[in-house]
Amino acid sequence: DPATGLWSLLPSMASIRSGHIAILLPNGKVLIAGGIASSFSAANATAELYNPATGNWQATGSMNTGRQGATATLLSNGKVLVAGGYNLGYLASAELYDPTTGTWTTTTALGAARLSHTSTWLPTGKVLITGGSFGSGITNRAELYDVGLGFSNSWRPQIAAITSPL
Repeated sequence: DPATGLWSLLPSMASIRSGHIAILLPNGKVLIAGGIASSFSAANATAELYNPATGNWQATGSMNTGRQGATATLLSNGKVLVAGGYNLGYLASAELYDPTTGTWTTTTALGAARLSHTSTWLPTGKVLITGGSFGSGITNRAELYDVGLGFSNSWRPQIAAITSPL
């Protein structure tokens, strides 16, 4: 509670999760998806919604691909873009969650599989994905996801790599 600075114990989620995504939706609910239950287990694809008004959890549609360490970005159309992550291997896949229907739709895959990257919604309506790891190292590459502008629902690699500060 930001007003009091105190924490409250909530009811447990249906699934144990580590490395999951969590994002605030426009309707005030929080989407929780993916993650793993224990080390060396496959990532799960299930998703839940937390309603702060009622303090309850509710199941929603499952992702098409189980993943941990992915990013979630709220788009201007109210959908959530989930990209990359790990599930017994690095993932380049991406999908969209529609809060009005509770369903997930596979969208164009990233140009490169990544884990522990960042995603940022830009005022242009695009999503910038930067950095992350891919198994044998860390990448300095970036990609843009465009929601229906010019190259509809697709990724475009950025030519200029991220450079280290001097």
